[in-house]
Amino acid sequence: MDTVTPRRRSEIMAAIRSKDTAPELAVRRALHASGLRYRLHAKALPGRPDLVFVRRRVCLFVHGCFWHGCPRCIDGRRAVKSNTGYWSAKIAGNRERDGRHQAALEEAGWTVITFWECMSRDPVALQELAATIRAIKPLPA
Repeated sequence: MDTVTPRRRSEIMAAIRSKDTAPELAVRRALHASGLRYRLHAKALPGRPDLVFVRRRVCLFVHGCFWHGCPRCIDGRRAVKSNTGYWSAKIAGNRERDGRHQAALEEAGWTVITFWECMSRDPVALQELAATIRAIKPLPA
C-alpha cells in the first residue's frame, strides 16, 4: 500500500529527471575541469547518451543506481516494499533497453562507457574516467 496520496505520488514521479541529474552534473564538471569537451544528449544516437565525445567516438551514460540496477551498490539491489512485480519488471526492462542501445552503438563503431551514480561521488573514479576517455585517441579531423 502506498503511503502517499495518488496526487503526491504523481508529483514525486514527475520530479524525476532524465537529463541534468546531480550525478550527471558531477561527471560533467569533473570531465570539463580535466580538459575534455563533449556534446550532451545526442538525439541522433541510440539511447541519447548523456555525454558524447565525437572525435573519440565515445558515448558515456551516467546511470542512476536504482533505475538501472547497479551491480555495485545496494540501491541497485534494493528490494522494493510495494508493487514488487511492477518495479522488478521496470528495472529489468531498463537494463534490457540499455543493452540494446549499447549493442547498437558498438555496432556503429562507438565505444560505450557506463558510469554509475554511486561512482559520481568518488573523486578517484572521476579521475579514472577522465584518464580512460583521454586514452582513446581522437580520430583525425
